[in-house]
Amino acid sequence: MRGSDGMQEALFTVAKLEDFVPADHPLRPIRLLVNAALVRLNGLFNTIYADNGRASIAPEKLLRAMLIQVFFSVRSERQLMEQVRYNLLYRWFIGLAIDDEVWDHSTFSKNRDRLLEHAVVENFFTEVMTVADRQGLLSREHFSVDGTLIQAWASHKSFARKDGGSDDANGGGSGRNAQANWKGKPRGNDTHASTTDPDSRLFRKSHNTAATLCYQGHVLMENRSGLVVSAVVTHADGKGERAAALAMLDRLPGRHLKTLGADKAYDLRDFVQACRQRRVTPHVASNVTHIGGSAIDGRTMRHSGYAASQVVRKRIEEHFGWGKTIGRIRQTVYRGIKRVDQHFKLTMTASNIVRMARILTLPPQGVAQ
Repeated sequence: MRGSDGMQEALFTVAKLEDFVPADHPLRPIRLLVNAALVRLNGLFNTIYADNGRASIAPEKLLRAMLIQVFFSVRSERQLMEQVRYNLLYRWFIGLAIDDEVWDHSTFSKNRDRLLEHAVVENFFTEVMTVADRQGLLSREHFSVDGTLIQAWASHKSFARKDGGSDDANGGGSGRNAQANWKGKPRGNDTHASTTDPDSRLFRKSHNTAATLCYQGHVLMENRSGLVVSAVVTHADGKGERAAALAMLDRLPGRHLKTLGADKAYDLRDFVQACRQRRVTPHVASNVTHIGGSAIDGRTMRHSGYAASQVVRKRIEEHFGWGKTIGRIRQTVYRGIKRVDQHFKLTMTASNIVRMARILTLPPQGVAQ
């Protein structure tokens, strides 16, 4: 007999969000790791919020919602709030009951900015690394470093002269989208700045690529499990990668011997010498085409550890690739170096959590899956 196409809802329904999430869903181990890190932030949250007054969004739920935005490539807070209204998986992960009211997107954005003011994302990143360290996932001796470009949320047309002059002469047209004519006119960061995002810089990665308004994201990775132990965003310039690498090395605990794998961009005598002063052996790829030759000699390259570092360092690209395709850091939607830095750190934290969940849920060797 043909079934009826009608729908008759029951007057009362008894259901829990837990029943809608499969037992083997990949978000389950991820949520356990996130909650383990959030518990350690309870003291920080108590200092941020007042003891009385109107209750705001719980910071734990706010951070989980921000992670959902990264995990599922949700492009805006407005779209995130819309999807939380009907997506039971999102509600379960964030900690909202079925009948809980979803926040307005503007309220969500204002509360997110409060986390920026108190460096909550940085502390969350640290606590996730503490959880990883307790699980024995981190190396204390062997590291790798690399950087990537993050395209700014600004166009070339916003790159205007700092002295108030105009480069658009003979461009034709008028209005906010007027035709521009920059032919034969030098444009650089010393004389120009973006009116949309003044913190961005005009930069190109090589002579074969176009210059874009962008930032530089830098990552320091430990080599045992391939987890990011430090991440930072800086202005884009020719020295940013090496300066950020040294700054991240200075934040590593302990004065014991360490190794640092890196690509040819780090093969400069000043950087190699600075690493050695920090008791860090620079396992940097040799750039024999550089003027003056490579700063890495045979005494370093002859060891098997050097070859191992050169293989493992390429795993940083997995974090960059995941962040640009899933976390949407290829072109940031935020303006200002502080917000871009927060977005980059949160994305690298999410990448770490995904990797940790996969490592910790793998069956022991010799056990069939």
